[in-house]
Amino acid sequence: MNPSLYQIGYIDLIWILLPVLGVLGVYWHWSLGIHQAIYALGRMVLQLFLIGYALLYIFAVENSVTVVVILCVMLSAASIITLRPVRKKTKSLYFKVLVSIAVGGIITLVIVTQGVLDLDPWRQPRYLIPLAGMIFANAMNAVSIAAERFEVEIDRSCTYTDARAAAFQAALIPVVNSLFAVGLVSLPGMMTGQILSGISPLVATRYQIMVMCMIFGSAGISCAVYLVLRKKEYS
Repeated sequence: MNPSLYQIGYIDLIWILLPVLGVLGVYWHWSLGIHQAIYALGRMVLQLFLIGYALLYIFAVENSVTVVVILCVMLSAASIITLRPVRKKTKSLYFKVLVSIAVGGIITLVIVTQGVLDLDPWRQPRYLIPLAGMIFANAMNAVSIAAERFEVEIDRSCTYTDARAAAFQAALIPVVNSLFAVGLVSLPGMMTGQILSGISPLVATRYQIMVMCMIFGSAGISCAVYLVLRKKEYS
């Protein structure tokens, strides 16, 4: 049977709740605050269903203004979520996070869509939005780790240079680990999805190389920009 014919029904999704319930059981048994985990899971399901229906409309329209607005909303949401683990939140800090993710993310997105994929027209949401989501999300996670670690190092009376180095290295640990693991420990999401849909593994491999490089590039550039923007506060 052609893997592209496999469909996941709503009832079929019930099976994946078994490991989820196991993790929630650990939360409850160890008194770790199960409500936050349940809220996060519920929010995830709601957000994905909403974006699924929204994408049906967006893919059909292919309007430049709509695509740009969506990218701006994604950047704003990523910047807000980035500051979640940071204790000292300010408008200035939010602006620095927004600029950092925008610089690293947009540069990488333009290179991928116009250089690697050569999209014509550029506004094709079927490609642009999923790629932007991967880029912004990974930049968000990296900057979030960098911001939290930088704050910790500064509170320990480290110099700006030492705090910057520690924060940058810590932020890129997950990304670098994924570079080591890909192909040996895991087949990443995009590659797995393409193979399951029937695409040649060699084609899926080229796409995954593009994805891993864009994740590393956007995360590193965004973290570097953020840490440079914090320099004036400690010079």
